Amino acid sequence: MKKISAGLLMSLDGVIEAPDQWQMPYYSDEVGEIIIAQLAKSSALLLGRKTYQEFAGFWANTDESDPMANALNGIPKLVASTTLASVDWSNSSLLTGNVMEEIARIKQLPGNDIAMSGSGTLIKSLLLAGLLDELQLLVQPIIVGHGRHLFENGGDHQPLTLVDSKTLPKGVIHLTYQAEK
Repeated sequence: MKKISAGLLMSLDGVIEAPDQWQMPYYSDEVGEIIIAQLAKSSALLLGRKTYQEFAGFWANTDESDPMANALNGIPKLVASTTLASVDWSNSSLLTGNVMEEIARIKQLPGNDIAMSGSGTLIKSLLLAGLLDELQLLVQPIIVGHGRHLFENGGDHQPLTLVDSKTLPKGVIHLTYQAEK
């Protein structure tokens, strides 16, 4: 069975919203390598609607000599949305019907694991449905002070097990958690 591994950029105070506005001073080659490595070992990239639209609007038109653009444009993309009628970024497919059931079905198919990037609402839904296997956080050393958090409104306890941690240049901490099932 495939595993779903989600990656998120997060501020020290837990903000995941609009990382393009606060994370660049902390970006390093090592951060890029972590993201690209996750994509390279995956058979698909799972995205929520908002992240898909943001990524497609930027990366689809970025020169493929950029390693991140090359990785994102080349990988098959699965888009979870109940509002989009179509997707047009190369190698993109729209998940229709009951998205959680469709993702559970896809996890059963042969092949490499599925990566995620951003898509906080989808990550939370997958975790609560028992479909998320791994959560990789790249915690940036900044307090943003406002913005959306991954778990804003509380909810049921979701135990996670820390399986790896690494301090990167510029004070970024890479934390890898596995969901307890």
